[in-house]
Amino acid sequence: MANSKRKLFLKRRLRVRNKLRKVNAGRVRLSVFRSNKNISVQLIDDVNGVTLAAASTLEKDLGMVGKCNVEAAAKVGTTIAERAQKAGITEAYFDRGGFLFHGRVKAVADAAREAGLKI
Repeated sequence: MANSKRKLFLKRRLRVRNKLRKVNAGRVRLSVFRSNKNISVQLIDDVNGVTLAAASTLEKDLGMVGKCNVEAAAKVGTTIAERAQKAGITEAYFDRGGFLFHGRVKAVADAAREAGLKI
């Protein structure tokens, strides 16, 4: 019996997250969520279970509500890097979840790196 797309996604997400936890103990996690209409990122402290900063295309300040293209993802990436610097965070590890590292997910990572966040 073939696995459904959702089951494969969940397996891939757990595999990626568990590998990253082993390597990056003590660092903040930059988690990405991508839907068909929006993209959002969070800086999460897994030790305390707290979200330190977040950015999304749903925010009206960014002017990208309902847009989910590479340009919007890059803008979200620069925004999260700025908010991380305000929170005193200079480095994090990138958790792509079960999403493949290309397109919008890659644009978030590249923009955050260019804005000064060490990923």
